[in-house]
Amino acid sequence: MEIYSRNWGGRCGPETEKGAGWPPTACTRQLASSGSPLTCLRWPPARCPRVAPRQLASDVAAHYISSMRTIGLLGGMSWESTALYYQHINSGIKLRLGGLHSAELVLVSIDFAPLEQMQAAGDWEAAGRLLAEKAARAEAAGAELLLLCTNTMHKVAPAVEAAVKIPLIHIADATAAAIKAAGLTRVGLLGTRFTMEQDFYAGRLQELHGLEVLTPEPADREIVHRVIYEELVLGTVRDESRAEFVRITQQLAESGAQGVILGCTEIGMLLSQADIPLPLFDTTALHAEAAVTAAVTAAVTAPSAGSAPSADRRAMADRGAR
Repeated sequence: MEIYSRNWGGRCGPETEKGAGWPPTACTRQLASSGSPLTCLRWPPARCPRVAPRQLASDVAAHYISSMRTIGLLGGMSWESTALYYQHINSGIKLRLGGLHSAELVLVSIDFAPLEQMQAAGDWEAAGRLLAEKAARAEAAGAELLLLCTNTMHKVAPAVEAAVKIPLIHIADATAAAIKAAGLTRVGLLGTRFTMEQDFYAGRLQELHGLEVLTPEPADREIVHRVIYEELVLGTVRDESRAEFVRITQQLAESGAQGVILGCTEIGMLLSQADIPLPLFDTTALHAEAAVTAAVTAAVTAPSAGSAPSADRRAMADRGAR
């Protein structure tokens, strides 16, 4: 069997004039010289019914750009939500690329107990130094972009960014993009006391993204904070706590919130969209989705007309052979 595809100039080969441009579409004709069927190189690649199983030639396979970036995760804050990041990211990679693809990841998991003590003591400088050192370790291990798998510790995001050369995907930016895409301008924020009361998070949403942010009343902020630290980070999910969170979101809605940010990476363990009528913005899922997009963007970017594949961009052959 002979494998055939469009060339880098954007045209089909000599015996297939199915049209020009990127992405490639299904080849439906056989090579006149041999009668061999042609590959189907739709994007994402899919197997053409006329092609024999799993036989891609290296020259055609090289047309796929295999430059998935390695995602660096600073996790363990808590490990309960870090496990969700791993699941979300790998599910996202599989959805985008199909087949047996999974994410290329570097995970540096931090012991949360000493860090929580720094939070409680207000020693954010020490916390920033700790996370900066861990970020540098992730970069040295091969990470090409970085996620802080926590909302609260984005308070020290500037220290982390200063310690590495790779980009940090800010969780508030990923969340804001989803809120604006939904056409909302006023949102409620649930999170730790630090996230709800300090300016590093709500201030970024307001100043950089033009969003109005509402938070619960002081007594309800204490409830949210307590449930996070005494239950969710320990993997405990209680129906009575869910009922309290639902009540709090209802009060935010009555105050004018058009949606609610789950501004702690563990709250998604407790609340889902089925629990309340307002749109929920799960920061864990949104942050992971942003990482997937950043990681695979190069892998799905078409070459310019007439360009040739570089030698270091090897084939993801089995993407199109299934």
